[in-house]
Amino acid sequence: MSAPKTGKVGIIGSGLIGRSWAMLFVGAGYDVCLYDLSAEQLATAKIDIEKQLKELERKQLMRGTLSPAEQLVKISTTSDISECMRNAFYIQECVWETLELKTEIFKKIDANATNNQILASSTSTIPGSKFSSDLKHKNRFIVAHPVNPPFYVPLVELVPTPWTDKDVMDTTYDVMKKIGQSPVRLKKEIVGFALNRIQYAILAECWRLVADDAIDVEDLDIVMRDGLGPRYAFLGPIELTHLNAEGVEEYSHKYNKGYMNVCSTFGPTPSWEEPSLLAKVKDQCEAKVPLDQLAERRRWRDVRLAALAKLKKQIEDEEKK
Repeated sequence: MSAPKTGKVGIIGSGLIGRSWAMLFVGAGYDVCLYDLSAEQLATAKIDIEKQLKELERKQLMRGTLSPAEQLVKISTTSDISECMRNAFYIQECVWETLELKTEIFKKIDANATNNQILASSTSTIPGSKFSSDLKHKNRFIVAHPVNPPFYVPLVELVPTPWTDKDVMDTTYDVMKKIGQSPVRLKKEIVGFALNRIQYAILAECWRLVADDAIDVEDLDIVMRDGLGPRYAFLGPIELTHLNAEGVEEYSHKYNKGYMNVCSTFGPTPSWEEPSLLAKVKDQCEAKVPLDQLAERRRWRDVRLAALAKLKKQIEDEEKK
């Protein structure tokens, strides 16, 4: 089933991710109803969305043809979950990442759902089956995990539960394409999904290297920033191996021995809360970016992600010609 070109979308939760989803959907021409318990929180969300839309326009990264003012008009707010969901073809949950809260909010979503709505969760690591198994409409449930910040990092992981209808996966995939994101389909449910499993594997080895006093944090970040990062901005790790030899088969034959030797030296997964290791990493991180400069550094990050997103879009548009 293909996604409708117009219609209403309900967003449950008006935090940073909920706001991003709202902007993505209105940019594609959908009407959005944003739900939260607090009217004050909703008012803050609308102000922030307006600011972000104007900034996207300034950076020439707006989605669709509507102006920021025209997009903002398409976002309504409510503290009534039934109003948020009424006549919406798609619901995107964006509450805090705890199993208890996800379970609680999906009971409310389920109570107001119809048999044809898609019920999607933004959870980043929790398997959807953990909080959808008792839902009356569990066959309409799917995980649609975005990456922060979604406007500049467009990946969305689509993860089914054992009871997710096939048309829910197909329609959600089509929805994500229509709003300009890059969806991927996981074939089955797995803890952490794909992105965070890969990210945590990298982080685990980074912390091991620091724990072993093999390298400092700043130099370690340079390894990724100026080594792996530029390649991964355009190519995935499997295709890179394919290109770094005469195909992946030759690469595997040539490098498997070294790969196995290195991997055999990986130690146990280090805990991020081991006191001496955390103190070591904390001191080095704060020496580079003091806590009172985090907001400024995040803005610096987003400016560069925006520039990269603009460059990638330009390259993709040229390749289509």
